[in-house]
Amino acid sequence: MHAINEELAQSMKGRDFLMLVDFKKEELQYLIDLAIDLKAKQKAGETHQLLKGKTLGMIFEKSSTRTRVSFEVGMYQLGGQGLFLSSNDLQIGRGEPIWDTAQVLSRYLDGIMIRTFAHRKVVELARGATIPVINGLTDLSHPCQALADFQTIYEHKGRLEGLKMAYIGDGNNVVHSLMMGAAKLGMHMSIATPEGYEPDSDIVKQTMANAAETGSRLEVVRDPKEAIADADIVYTDVWASMGQEEEQKEREAAFANYQVNEELEKYAKADYLFMHCLPAHRGEEVSEGVIDGGNSIIFDQAENRLHAQKAIMAAIMS
Repeated sequence: MHAINEELAQSMKGRDFLMLVDFKKEELQYLIDLAIDLKAKQKAGETHQLLKGKTLGMIFEKSSTRTRVSFEVGMYQLGGQGLFLSSNDLQIGRGEPIWDTAQVLSRYLDGIMIRTFAHRKVVELARGATIPVINGLTDLSHPCQALADFQTIYEHKGRLEGLKMAYIGDGNNVVHSLMMGAAKLGMHMSIATPEGYEPDSDIVKQTMANAAETGSRLEVVRDPKEAIADADIVYTDVWASMGQEEEQKEREAAFANYQVNEELEKYAKADYLFMHCLPAHRGEEVSEGVIDGGNSIIFDQAENRLHAQKAIMAAIMS
């Protein structure tokens, strides 16, 4: 692990955590190192109440197992408190402008996490708030998940730079954040999607530009075999995300040849890591043999949501 850089630590205070592209390579590595340090302290039973007496408001317009539990437990372990705020319980659910909600919550809280649909809501909330805002997920981006994923890869492989990740499936919010992080951290990434389901074109352009600076290689292809060839990490996600349930049958047809299974995994490196952000649909985007096999580290990923988010909160709210 790298030594904790005090100058970087000071530069993180008070910032929003909306997208990984907003952070420099050194800042992302700092957060990963801090997450590993806080994880070690928690495992050793060492007190690390860096946010003692502080409060995080957690706005949920999309339900979640991992996001709610990891943020709430994380705040508790850091000595603070997380408040669950359903959109139905807030005035934004009755038409109050996001700016007004942001201003009011800033008078009560030390930080806000929001998990919602439209990315513009997170951006508007951050503009109106005078306290740090964390993106717990939007339709465009899932930065907390990606940071936990990079932490997990780093723990298993001992490095990030130069590794190849193959992402097979829908060009969704998760792949957007993975692309942003990979480009900053010097990882290579090959994404295989069916026609019409590619990642957002603006994000592809932006991450390609960042990749050119770090020597990272990013590509979007059609053939899963081409993407997975010699991959160190193989990643997939559900074919229909929350809010896309009505497209399930149509997506099943489009993604029929994009299942990560025992036949496809042969093209990856023998010691590849299989990753999935969960929840998973076994038998759809991934076979049971792969997701429950010896290369799978899905529950390490899930656990690291706790530690990565603690690092984010400690860095920006302390």
